This record gives sequence, C-alpha cells and structure tokens, in this order.
Amino acid sequence: MRTTFIRTAAVPAALLALLAAGCTQPAAAPSSAASAPSAASTEPVTLTVATFNEFGYEELFKEYTKLHPNVTITPKKAATSNEARENYFSKLAAGSGLSDIEAIEVDWMPDVMQTSDKLTDLSGDDVKGRWLDWKSAAATTPDGKLVGFGTDIGPEAVCYRSDLFAKAGLPTDRNEVAQLLNGDWNKYFEVGKQFVAKSNGVAWFDSADAILQGQINQVPNAFSSSDTEEVLIPLDQNQPVKDMYNSVLKAAKDDKLSAGLAQWSTDWTNAFQKNKFATMLCPGWMLGVVEGNAKGVKGWDIANVFPGGGGNWGGSYLTVPAQGKNTAAARELAAWLTAPEQQIKAFKSKGTFPSQTEALSSPELLGVTNKFFNNAPTGQIMADRAKAVTVNPFKGPQYFAVRQVLADAINRVDVTKKQSADESWTQAIKEFNALG
Repeated sequence: MRTTFIRTAAVPAALLALLAAGCTQPAAAPSSAASAPSAASTEPVTLTVATFNEFGYEELFKEYTKLHPNVTITPKKAATSNEARENYFSKLAAGSGLSDIEAIEVDWMPDVMQTSDKLTDLSGDDVKGRWLDWKSAAATTPDGKLVGFGTDIGPEAVCYRSDLFAKAGLPTDRNEVAQLLNGDWNKYFEVGKQFVAKSNGVAWFDSADAILQGQINQVPNAFSSSDTEEVLIPLDQNQPVKDMYNSVLKAAKDDKLSAGLAQWSTDWTNAFQKNKFATMLCPGWMLGVVEGNAKGVKGWDIANVFPGGGGNWGGSYLTVPAQGKNTAAARELAAWLTAPEQQIKAFKSKGTFPSQTEALSSPELLGVTNKFFNNAPTGQIMADRAKAVTVNPFKGPQYFAVRQVLADAINRVDVTKKQSADESWTQAIKEFNALG
C-alpha cells in the first residue's frame, strides 16, 4: 500500500548545533494575531493549562500568579500523551472545551499542524530567535505563523540501578557504566545477558516498546519519505523496521531481558518499587518520572551513554487554541513558561531539558546536579547527550498512528503475551493497511 500525504512543514536536522550560544532578543510587542501582552492589567482572568506527564510547572505557576495577582491558573494534567492527544482532537472537533494553553507532544505535532488555523499565531519580536531552528520550524506554518512555543527536547542517556548492578557483579560508577555500555544496541543487549545471568530474576530493561522507540529515534525516515509529497512506507516492505522489531523481541523474549511492562501502565509504575528492572532509556523529561515512581528507592544513577551513539525522544510545545476567550493572556503565560530562565527551573524540577538556545549555553544549566540520581551532573550529561544526536527523524501526519501500530504489536508479545512475534507482525500489517 502506498499512501500519499501532503507535507506541512519541513523540520531541519540541526541537532548538531544544539549547544550553539544564542542571543537574547529585545522585548517588543508581538506581531501575532493575539493582542499584546497584558502584564499591567488588573482585570481578573483564569487560565487553564493542559499538560501531560511531567512538565515541571507546579512551582512556576505559583511564581507567575505571584507576579500577576490578577491571574488564576487551573492546571489540567493528563496521565499520558495519548490521553492528552485524544482530549485535544475531540474538543477541537467539537469547537469548544480546549484549555487556554494546550501542550502538544512532538510525535503528534504534525497532526496538529494540519489544523493550524485553529491555533493563535504566537509569533513576535519578543520570542524571535529563542529556540533551536529545528524546534521552532516544526511549529511554523508554510506562511510563517508560529503556532507553538517550544518547551523541552529529549536527549537520551541510560538510567540504571547501581545497587542491582553491584549484586550482579557489574561496575557501578557512572563513568565505568558509560564505558561498559558504549557501543551499539547489540552491546547493550550483550551486557544485559551478563546481568540477567546473575540477577536472580531482575530484568535488564523495563519495556521492549521503549527499546524500539530508542532505535526508531535513530532513523531519519522510519515510516515515510520526507519529499515534498510524503510517501508512507508500507509496513510489509519496511525491512529496517521489521529488523528492529525482531531484534528487540529476541532480546526481550529469547534472552529474557525485558520486564514485560507497558510504559505508563499501573504495573510499570508499581515496578519501580519492586526491583523489577535494572536499566531504562532516559530522555531528560523521564528523570522526574523515575524520581516520582521510585520515591524512597536507593541506587538510581544515570550514565552519559546511549546505545548507537545518541537519540532524541520527545519534547513538547505550548499552543494557544483560537477558540479560547483569553488568548492574549494565555500567550503571555506561554511565553513566560518557555523563556530560558523558566525552562532551566523546569529542568531542575523534572528534568525537562530546554530547547532554548540561551538556556543551552547557560552555566546554571550545565551545573545542575540531581540528588536522587546520586548527585549526578545531569545538566552536563544531558548537554553531552544532546551533542551526540545526529538524526532528527522526519515525522509526517501519520507518524503517531504508525508508531501506535508498532507499539501495540510489540506489547502483544512482550506484555500481554497473546501472540508470537510473527503473529503480531502479521496483525500489525493489517492494522497499518487499515490506516488508509
């Protein structure tokens, strides 16, 4: 099956320049469709802000309302990106019900851009040059409207349990662990086999689908071409993706490296307290999730390494739906939340690594350490991991749907164990063909 989709906006692969120093733009009234910021206004306004997972905004909301006593912020946090996506598109179709600010995850941003006319144009001199070029390009329409303010990016490292490593006879120092895991995915799996041979039932990694995500993030065109007219690659002809699928499931099932958990499930959340696995792939935003789920658990650390060299998983945007009644005040809050100073605070809180050029060169960011992760220098580690990223995968309008087909296929084998790898792949092909 060959399905053609019209591209909306190209996203340059410019991650190699990730830590290039940025310059601060002078503040000026925005030239967007939203009216000018109203910081001096005393008129009471209530702003709803819809996010998901962990954005690190709890204390920032308090700080903002202290600076703006007339503003009340009502947070709405979905448990998962999928839940937030379903809410966004259902209320967009209904024409009402969206929050004043809606957080959008990068994997479904291409879908959002198909209806960018339903979003407020946020462009303005006050935010010009704030973000990495590729970050802002993904939220910019062909006619130059900026409809999303970039929050974080997701450079990946490896989180691990040093205490479980010690019991299995593996090194525990983060620099030694980085040397141990340095190499390709086969090296990661080989060390995993060494671990499970002496781990007394503890798995090497949490989720086979998370490992597949890490591999897909290193492929420029996993699901489609990135030509002017995007061509979706038929799944039954996509040998690179099938090879990744098979290698991950071999490691998970044959080599018994997986804990057999679906990320974000209740079982996965509870597993952090039960010593179910020893390593997991960790983009910056995952650090806050791990700390929250593993509260009271000792031994978590983070190694400055990633199988295959580097990868970026995730990242988000803040948008202002045009259906809202407070678009000017919402833009002002979104601009403040995504300013370099606030994004550094969010990183300190939940590990959401900034996408702002000025923040990336800040000594304050590079000097951040994380007490929960054995005082690891997480600012420097994530900066190094960002520099290791050489691929920015193309994500067309159907990326999220295809990725979900693969996630379901992996989980039928690794989590529910209802099908063999071959049976689940056959079903995935049928589901892919049904996408239209």
